[in-house]
Amino acid sequence: MGILNQFSLQDKVIVITGATGVLGEAFVTAVAEAGAKVVIMGKSEARANERKILAESLGAEALVVIGDVLHEEDMVRAREEILTRFGTIDGLVNAAGGNIAGSTLEPEQDLFSLDLHNIRKAIELNLYGTMIPTHILGQVIAEKGKGAIVNISSLAADRSLTRVLGYTVAKHGIEGYTKWMATELALRYGDQVRMNAIAPGVFLTIQNKNLLTDENGNYTSRAQKFINHTPFSRLGLPTELQGTLVYLLSNASVFVNGETIFVDGGFSAWSGV
Repeated sequence: MGILNQFSLQDKVIVITGATGVLGEAFVTAVAEAGAKVVIMGKSEARANERKILAESLGAEALVVIGDVLHEEDMVRAREEILTRFGTIDGLVNAAGGNIAGSTLEPEQDLFSLDLHNIRKAIELNLYGTMIPTHILGQVIAEKGKGAIVNISSLAADRSLTRVLGYTVAKHGIEGYTKWMATELALRYGDQVRMNAIAPGVFLTIQNKNLLTDENGNYTSRAQKFINHTPFSRLGLPTELQGTLVYLLSNASVFVNGETIFVDGGFSAWSGV
C-alpha cells in the first residue's frame, strides 16, 4: 500500500456524533473528502440535513441519524439504522460535547456558589456523551475486530483553564477513558481495534462564543490571553483539525493506540517565556 493510500478512508463507514456543530462540519467534510461513507448524527434535523448535502456534494454517501448521545435507546436505534443502511461501522468520532450554560464560573461569582446541577450536565454531555455511543456503536467495531474510535479531549485536560469546571472534569475523564478503553479493546479484540483522542486548542465555536467574543464580535480579554499564550498567536480554525482526524481514522495510524494528539498551535508546549 502506497503512503498516500494509507490515509484513504475509501468506502469506510464513519459515524460522527455532534456532526451538526462547528467542529462537526469540519469533520464531515474531512471524512467525505477522504472517501468515507458518512453517518451524520445530531439533535438538529435541519443542520444534519445541511451536513448531508455537504457530504454528498463531495461525492460521499451520507446517512442522517437524529438522536441524543445521552439516551441509550437513541444509540441502539441509531446502530440498527446504520447497520440496515451500510451493514457495518468502521470508525466512530465522538464529537458531541461542549460547555453548558450555567456551568461556567463568572468572574464576580463566589467559587462555592457554582450550580452543581449544571456542572453535572456538563460532565454528562462530554464524558457520558462519549462513553454511551462507544459502548453501543463501538461494539460493532470491536466485534468485527477492526476499526478506529476517536474521542475529543481538550487543553482543559492538560492545563487548568479558569471558569469551566464541569468541562474540565469531563475532559480529564475522557483522557482516562481513552487510555483505559484503548487498552481493553486491544487486549480483548486484537491489534486492529484502536481508540485515540484529539485535544484541540482554542477554536471559536457556538458553545464558547460568549466567552471569547463580546457583543460587537471583538475578542474578549480571555480570548486574547489564549492568543498571547499560543506561539502561533491566533486561535485555531476548525479545518486545521481535519488532517489529524483522518490520520487517526485511517491505516496511517495502525500502531497508534491510547494517545492524545494536541492540535493547539503550540499552546501546551510553551511556558510563556
